[in-house]
Formats: sequence, C-alpha cells, structure tokens
Amino acid sequence: MNNYSKVMTFDASTDKVYDALTSKIPKWWTEQFEGTSNRQGENFTIRFGTNIFKTMKVTELSPGKKVVWNVIDSLIDLPELNNKSEWVGTKIEWVISQKENQTQLNLTHYGLTPQIECYTICEGGWEQFTYSLSEFINTGIGRPYKAATEN
Repeated sequence: MNNYSKVMTFDASTDKVYDALTSKIPKWWTEQFEGTSNRQGENFTIRFGTNIFKTMKVTELSPGKKVVWNVIDSLIDLPELNNKSEWVGTKIEWVISQKENQTQLNLTHYGLTPQIECYTICEGGWEQFTYSLSEFINTGIGRPYKAATEN
C-alpha cells in the first residue's frame, strides 16, 4: 500500500520539532484544538469548522525522536464524500532524526492510501498543514486553520 508520506528538513533542533508536534498543534494545524497531545495515552481533537474533526489517541512519544497518533474518531462531512469517517483506524507517525546539522521529519499516515475516497482531499490538507508546520518551525509563525468569526 502507498501510505501518504512526506519528508521535511529543518534548520532546527530535534527538540523544537518534537515540541511543535506535541505542544504547539494550535500554532500550525488548527486553532480549534481540544485535549492533550503531549502525554501518551491521552486524546486530542482537532476541528476545521463544524463539518470536519479528527480525534487522536497519543500512542507513542519518544522525546526528540518519534510521535505516533491513532485516529479513534473522525468526520469529514463534505458533499463529495460517501464515506465520511475514513480516517478512523488510521495511524499517523512522525519520525524525527538528526541528519548532519539539520533535523529530518518523516511523516507517514498509515491507511491514507490512493485507494480511499478522501485521498486527494486529505493529501491536499496534509500539504497545506505540513507547509504551515514548516513555517512555524522556521519562523515561529504557522498558518493554522482559523474558525470563521461572526460579525
């Protein structure tokens, strides 16, 4: 299976990258964040408005080296999708390593393959938010999803 994967490289410490993945998710992924992402065994939920959410269980934390989340609940309520919960049962793994003077981050989303209905939409989402993660790590300012505000 061709699971979604992406490799990123940073001029930042492994600890800074690990911290972004465990304690700073609202700064790069979505401001609609609930729960705890920096303790193994805890759950957190990210939301993108009212129609999309994902709940993750933190299943592995190895400081400066690895972060793993299992998706335990999900809704992608978009009209073009018949199966709106395809993320349930998938696993997101972030592997952090030192390569010379840089930090390499390998993201693999196990179960997010071209065979599932949301792949193209979700691949675009990952591209957007891994870019935001890179911006956050490099500059301190990410581009997380922001909920629309009512006037």
